[in-house]
Amino acid sequence: MLSHIAISGGRVAVSLTALQLGQGTLEVGILIAVFALLPMLFSIKAGRLIDAIGPWKPMRASIISVATGTFLPVVWQSLTGLIIAATLVGVGHMTLQIAVQRQMGLSTGEERLRNFSWLSLSMATSGLIGPLLAGVSIDYLGYRSVFVLLAIAPLGSLLGLMRMRRYLKASHTQTPVVKQKQSVSDLLGSPSLRKVFVANMLLSTAWDTHMFVVPIFGVHVGLSPTTIGFILASFAAATIVIRLVLPWIQHHVRPWQLINFALIVTALNFLLYPFFEQVWILVSLSFLLGLGLGSTQSSILALLQQHAPNGRAGEAFGLRMALINGCQVALPLAFGALGTFMGVMPLFWVTAIGLGAVRWFTDDAEKHETSAALANNDSSTSQKQP
Repeated sequence: MLSHIAISGGRVAVSLTALQLGQGTLEVGILIAVFALLPMLFSIKAGRLIDAIGPWKPMRASIISVATGTFLPVVWQSLTGLIIAATLVGVGHMTLQIAVQRQMGLSTGEERLRNFSWLSLSMATSGLIGPLLAGVSIDYLGYRSVFVLLAIAPLGSLLGLMRMRRYLKASHTQTPVVKQKQSVSDLLGSPSLRKVFVANMLLSTAWDTHMFVVPIFGVHVGLSPTTIGFILASFAAATIVIRLVLPWIQHHVRPWQLINFALIVTALNFLLYPFFEQVWILVSLSFLLGLGLGSTQSSILALLQQHAPNGRAGEAFGLRMALINGCQVALPLAFGALGTFMGVMPLFWVTAIGLGAVRWFTDDAEKHETSAALANNDSSTSQKQP
């Protein structure tokens, strides 16, 4: 969570600093893309490295990279300095996330789901704290001081990591190491994993689409920046709310049931969004969207851990990260071009159609999950009978 504050707040701080230095929207767009560009290219290799040598060294190097990148603009405020800072923070955060997800997935059953739920909650909380901290710090302390404050967070996580050193080193000795040649096609060739990757990619696309399109739509219908910010804040608040109650929900709902329900709710939300201009309705739709999209991350991570080949969970998490970062690089460019020719409203509907198609694609995954659960219940019942 502490390192995620650095990247969530760093995106805002880097963008505003670039504008303050006189850079244009193109340069700001490049800066935001840089956060995701190298993680898109190297996350799979990072996952394989973590599977091979364990989490301790990659996590330590990642946190140092995030702290260095966050602090760099304090002493070097130029476009080049900001690009290097964004690169260090993006790559460091990517590697740390893969290592943390792999480590938390070593547990089993309900404990694994609970661990991923708490991880999702911490990410939602830091995603709200980071931008708020960046904005307030710039207003009251200045453009250099904000990076000092953001750099404190990863340094705090480094202290916590040092205390876990023995545990992290010991945990790797208990994990099987894969020595044969590895290929991403092995992971994509698994029907179970392929469905998880596709669902995750579309849900991530819906998340990014909302953040990208709502400000444009708000300006189009004449909403003020404060109102647009309030609509987006309701989305962030909803992700925190749903992740607080997610451990309880997961006692009663299986992972694919939750993912497919979120796909339906999100698709309907995107279909309805462009028909309304009333602020209270847009805030409500944004909150509902946050509930849907915020409920899926822990289920997706648990399914990846469950279906990944032995010793290759880190690689599976790395592939997931590569797909997400690929969407974050390509989506603004693609939707920006489409919006020029089609307008804003069709962008909502294109996303809704994609979500509906994925819901159809993953239907048999939920059926298999239900059949397996029924079989396990029958087996448990027969064992209890005398």
